[in-house]
Amino acid sequence: MLHLIPAPLHRLLYRAAYRVRASWRRLARPSTCGISVIARDADGRVLLVRHSYGSGRWALPGGGRGRNENPETCARREMREELGCELTDLALFEISYRKIHGASDRSHVFSARIEGEPRPDGREIVEAGWFALDSLPPDLVPTSRLQLERFRSA
Repeated sequence: MLHLIPAPLHRLLYRAAYRVRASWRRLARPSTCGISVIARDADGRVLLVRHSYGSGRWALPGGGRGRNENPETCARREMREELGCELTDLALFEISYRKIHGASDRSHVFSARIEGEPRPDGREIVEAGWFALDSLPPDLVPTSRLQLERFRSA
């Protein structure tokens, strides 16, 4: 149903919802759960994305888990919805803990291979690119940079 909303309006709604959710997290301080995917291609490069909301920096693809949603199922769903890709060799890399706008977040970080060429949905994800682990972009979200540094060291 959401695909019926024109993409520019959809991006505007994502930005507004992001601001509202950030304010709510600062006030309510809920515990949240999410996933990130260190998706690699055959050359060992990692996939990074830019969201239509937030800082506009490069980040690992991922998203929030639904109530009682299995983390692996969530990782596959997020990649399918946002980038039109399937994952192979999906494996849990780590579980990380951080604060997002004052709220506690537990994130399952997976490593995987991508099947197919990523196609940003143009709504939530506006750009996707492949980067070598030793040549990451300077405007990378700090959390993603730390996760990739731990991945490279493992």
